[in-house]
Amino acid sequence: MKRNQLQNNTDTIVAIATAPGRGGVGIVRLSGGDLSRFITGLLAGDKILQPRVATYSRFIDALGDSIDEGMALVFPSPNSFTGENVLELQGHGGPVVMDRLVQRCVELGARLARPGEFSERAFLNDKMDLAQAEAIADLIDASSFEAARSAVRSMQGEFSKLVNQLVENMIQLRIYVEAAIDFPEEEIDFLADKNLRDNLRSLAAELADILYRARQGSLLRDGMTMVLAGKPNAGKSSLLNALAGNETAIVTAVPGTTRDVLRERVVVDGMPLNIVDTAGLRETEDEIEQEGVRRAWNEIEQADVVVFVVDIMQTSEPVLEDIWPEYFVRYPAARQPVILVLNKIDLCDQPPGALSNREGCFALSAQDRRGFAELGAYLHRMAGYQGQAEGLFSARRRHLDALIKAQDLVVAGIQQLELAGAGELLAEDLRQAQNHLSEITGQFSSDDLLGRIFSSFCIGK
Repeated sequence: MKRNQLQNNTDTIVAIATAPGRGGVGIVRLSGGDLSRFITGLLAGDKILQPRVATYSRFIDALGDSIDEGMALVFPSPNSFTGENVLELQGHGGPVVMDRLVQRCVELGARLARPGEFSERAFLNDKMDLAQAEAIADLIDASSFEAARSAVRSMQGEFSKLVNQLVENMIQLRIYVEAAIDFPEEEIDFLADKNLRDNLRSLAAELADILYRARQGSLLRDGMTMVLAGKPNAGKSSLLNALAGNETAIVTAVPGTTRDVLRERVVVDGMPLNIVDTAGLRETEDEIEQEGVRRAWNEIEQADVVVFVVDIMQTSEPVLEDIWPEYFVRYPAARQPVILVLNKIDLCDQPPGALSNREGCFALSAQDRRGFAELGAYLHRMAGYQGQAEGLFSARRRHLDALIKAQDLVVAGIQQLELAGAGELLAEDLRQAQNHLSEITGQFSSDDLLGRIFSSFCIGK
């Protein structure tokens, strides 16, 4: 469904636009049609507000008593964030004060905004596309400097510009192919034209490049999930604490101390990591520990990468297949990369770093952090993470899915053309690929998709 076919509400909505809690300044935002009754009912004294000019005023209740005092700003349509008339009340950031202002707005006829409804109205009123709207939420949630920079690029339209250019190129190819199908009596075989094939291959290459950059942006936004697994007392929890920089997990000499799943989000040289510490893997009669082991295997199945931690004093041959045969029994086909970490080198004379004769095997000390730099660099290379975020943009899982589907369709279309000269099938593949790309910016989307996206935003945004 196209954006202009979606129904846009015209009622006035209100929400607190600043973060929950106490602060020096709090903002209540309204958006809708005619806001004159709110200006009249909320502001004491002079009720005339100049567009985009902050005006000092008392904010009053129905009896004229003061709720607070601060600045009022009005942004007339269409020159506002939502594209509608917007009124902002900037007062003191106490939760009671903010709630009283919101309740007064409701008394005057506003309704409480749904999560993300301000951004949704901005999208529906063509103030931004869907990828830009999502980038606002990504900027708010950014956990690193690089993630914030990439979100700003998407918010400013860099990702959308690339997608729109792809769509335009696809439209031009569709016009050419469908014209060749509609006019078969022409003596020239347009479908055999070398330029058509070159342009299709160029389109596929552009899609691959944008997909690669989107994966990088998704990695900046969501991070990679790394599960720490191993036998009891191998030092998994100590490794988690060292990476997190705090005492997240309890560490004792008693085997089986960790019985539940512990999660910590950290940033390693700019790359977000979602670290999951799990119970020690062993046979046990303890029902609670058995549940911990079951949960550990469940986390291992869902990991992007598994780090199997071994006490170096307990092994003589660092071969993963020999040290952890249970993994290969459960998963004969590789599920995800597994890194072998030989921990506790502070107790022996093993030098830190990668073992030259074993790919993905590292010796380190969670106690004094020797060997951490080499492990971090390997994780960066394995994830394809680039050390600097220049040119990257924020991307979500749905963006990757849309780009992958579009790429698969373009490749399939090229094969149909080259193997069978099937112009009709190529045209249909290009049409579906265009729709998938248009879902990224919201030019082609459903009400259900929009509802799921904007419901994940914070209220007031």
